Amino acid sequence: MNPPILERDPADPRKKEINPWLKMALELGPLGVFFFANSRGEWLGGHFPVLAEMGGPIFIATGLFMAATAIALIASWILTRTLPIMPMVSGVVVLVFGALTLYLQDEVFIKMKPTIVNTLFGGVLLGGLWFGKSLLGYVFDSAFKLDAEGWRKLTFRWGLFFLFLAVVNEVVWRSFSTDSWVAFKVWGIMPITIIFTLSQMPLIQNHSLDDRLKK
Repeated sequence: MNPPILERDPADPRKKEINPWLKMALELGPLGVFFFANSRGEWLGGHFPVLAEMGGPIFIATGLFMAATAIALIASWILTRTLPIMPMVSGVVVLVFGALTLYLQDEVFIKMKPTIVNTLFGGVLLGGLWFGKSLLGYVFDSAFKLDAEGWRKLTFRWGLFFLFLAVVNEVVWRSFSTDSWVAFKVWGIMPITIIFTLSQMPLIQNHSLDDRLKK
């Protein structure tokens, strides 16, 4: 029987774990590349003519974002021989909308990417709950272990949070400049996400299987 391409179920003992910090670096690294390339786009274009051919800073950033996303997915495959579900979905959207952005020279497509991805994630998480599946376990299982009720509650909250992020992205990119949108994408969305994550710690502690095992 051939091994699965997508990551195994969190409860599957055959699932290969990687360091949580490395996992975070693979998932957030492409975003850092995007921010750096947009802020230093003119410098990159001046030193690397092939990048200048893509267009202005936002287009150079889009091209490097696509490359970094592909590299992160390849690295995940090399380390685990599987592809993480949510980063893979995000990566597909990045590659499709990034290609449209570069081909049509229209930055609207890459600006819409977070809206599409967050709406998709929110819909998938909430839809999974409708069918009795707490899909968030695929994302956070390497960080902590929860009971079934804990995963259901956390999945519901993250589903709503992803939909919130989709709305926020629409408001920001339609109301402010491209540089402001990029800055908010890194320095706004990240703190908001960290604050939201920390606010879920009481729920995580109340439903942690590790804590129960220690008692």
